[in-house]
Amino acid sequence: MEGKKKISVIGPAIIDVLAGPVSAGIFEQNSTPVKDIRLSFGGNALNETVVLKKLGCEARLVSKVGGDEAGFRILRMLEDQGIGTGNIAMERELATGINIVLYDGSGERRFLTNPDSSLRKLSEADIENSIGQLDDIISFSCMFVSPLLDIPAMERIFRKIREKPGRVLAVDMTIAKRGETAEDLKPLLGYVDYLLPNRAELRAIGGPDEEKAAGRLLEYGAGCVIVKKGDEGCSVYRKEGRFDCAAYRPEKVVDTTGAGDSFAAGFLAGLALGYPLEKCVRLANATASFCVESAGAADGVPSMEKIEERMGLRPEEA
Repeated sequence: MEGKKKISVIGPAIIDVLAGPVSAGIFEQNSTPVKDIRLSFGGNALNETVVLKKLGCEARLVSKVGGDEAGFRILRMLEDQGIGTGNIAMERELATGINIVLYDGSGERRFLTNPDSSLRKLSEADIENSIGQLDDIISFSCMFVSPLLDIPAMERIFRKIREKPGRVLAVDMTIAKRGETAEDLKPLLGYVDYLLPNRAELRAIGGPDEEKAAGRLLEYGAGCVIVKKGDEGCSVYRKEGRFDCAAYRPEKVVDTTGAGDSFAAGFLAGLALGYPLEKCVRLANATASFCVESAGAADGVPSMEKIEERMGLRPEEA
């Protein structure tokens, strides 16, 4: 893995409390026994950074936590993993984000979140002081997660990121919270090399026709649009055309939390290693397939060697 590029990941770092599997009738009972309840770590950026570390990549995290026990716990975990915390802002009076994640028997999940926590409070000021220190590959892990990072703020951040020649910018998403459309994103997309929405996120900004929506994002400046499709793999759209990449079948599906983040981390690792695009998305699919085999956003992802073993199989054999 010598000669690989370094990666910087921008976005949330929180605590997850996972419980499951649960049924839809959970609120009809006073007490519900479940197979597993655990404290874990989460947030798109933290998940990506931890998975990148497991894949043998050097990654730094740009994020924000509160000055509470949850915040200090996150910092200790990152230090134990060998991930630097120098680019993580701490706001003493802020509550660190803690999500309650309930997952069902098929691995689908529902979240309880605190909108006043650090999850929704990452700001332009928290990021801009780190921009000069960021690496050649940068992941903006969670467009729309923080209301403070509106389109003008993101445009300023992306412009500053791209002031250094040779940087690559990948942008992941959540569902647009304010009805933003592809047209609204025009000021941003010329800075974005890779945009990684899932199908629901793409529909929210571009309408129900996937090909037209992806084409519009390319027209507005995005270099490449990679649509994540869970157990159907992904579709890759570029100006020169589209190709699809099948998913790798997991041995079991326990919890889909973090699958998209593991996909992004696998893709970024491929970029860092200089892989061609098709191999990057194969690595992304294979990494995500391990994530869903365990509860927790990153706990199930093994070493790069194990992932490469699965990549050596055809998707339908894995």
